[in-house]
Amino acid sequence: MNYSTTIANEHFDHLLLNAGGIFCETVDQLEKIQHAPGAGAVMTKSATAEKRAGNPNPRYFTYPDHHNTINAMGLPNLGIDYYLDYVLHHQLTLPTILSVVGLSEEEIVANVKKIRASGYDGLIELNLSCPNVPGKPQIAYDFDTTDHLLDRIYSFFTGHLGVKLPPYFDMAHFDRIAKILNQYPLAYVNAVNSVGNGLVIDPETDRVVLMAKGGFGGLGGAQIKATALANVRALRLRLKPEIKIIGTGGVTTGRDVYDHLLCGADLVSVGSQLAIEGPSIFQRLEDELEAIFAEKHIESLDQVRGKLKRLDEAE
Repeated sequence: MNYSTTIANEHFDHLLLNAGGIFCETVDQLEKIQHAPGAGAVMTKSATAEKRAGNPNPRYFTYPDHHNTINAMGLPNLGIDYYLDYVLHHQLTLPTILSVVGLSEEEIVANVKKIRASGYDGLIELNLSCPNVPGKPQIAYDFDTTDHLLDRIYSFFTGHLGVKLPPYFDMAHFDRIAKILNQYPLAYVNAVNSVGNGLVIDPETDRVVLMAKGGFGGLGGAQIKATALANVRALRLRLKPEIKIIGTGGVTTGRDVYDHLLCGADLVSVGSQLAIEGPSIFQRLEDELEAIFAEKHIESLDQVRGKLKRLDEAE
C-alpha cells in the first residue's frame, strides 16, 4: 500500500506517529521513534518556555489489561530551547512536529514567536488540551479564549500550525469549535488528547493510583476509542477540507487505525500502547492494517479515508 500523505509542507511515507507526550521527552527517545520501522513522523514533547518537572509520582498507571492507562503527568518537558535545538540541528529522518504549550496565553504566544524567529519552517502543534496541570483549565474548552489566542498568533505567524484538541462530547461543541477553527489557515487538527479527569482505584488498597489532583487523571488506551472516533468523524464533517486531521486515541490494533481512517483521519498517532510496547508497535500496526487491506481488496487509501457509511446510506 502507498501510504503517502501530505500535510502543509510535509510529506509522510507512513501513517503512524507517536502521540504527544509519549516516548518523546529526550533526544534518545525521539531518535528511537525516528528510526522505528513503520513510523511516519515524530511528535516532540509539548514544550513550555522553561524546563518543567511535572507532577509528583506516581503519575502514570497502566491497567492490568495492558491496553488502557491513566495519567497525571503535568507537562514534564525539557523546555522549548531543547526541542527547538533538536528540530533545527539534528539530522532528522522523518518529518518532526514541534509541539508547544504554555501555562498562560502569554507564554504560548512567546513560544510561537521564539519558534518563528528561529527560522524553523516545519509543522508546529499548539497543545490546547492538557487536562493534568492542577489549577489550569484546558484552553480549547473555552471557545472565546481559543478564538482570541489563534487570532493573536495569526496576527504575526505565517507558518504551518496544527492544534491538539481535547475530546468534545456535545454536537453543539463540535459546531462551535469547527466554526472557530475554519476561520484560520490551520494545517491540521489533532483529535483527541486524553479524556480528562477519570479516576482509577486499586482494588487491593482502596486507594487511587495517582498522586496528583487527588488521583484524577487523563484516560488513554482502548477505553477512549469510541470518543476519539466520534471526534475525528464530527470534525471531518465540519472542517474545511484543507484542514487535515491526525486521529489520536484508542489505537491498539491495525483495525483501530483502519477505523480512524474511515472516520477521516489523514495520519494516526499512538499513545498508551506505544508506552506499553515501545516503538516496535508501528510496524505491528502497519502489518495488521496491510492484512485488512488485503482481505478487503483495498488498493488505495482513497477507498478508505473518510468513507464511513451511515445506516441510512446505500451500500
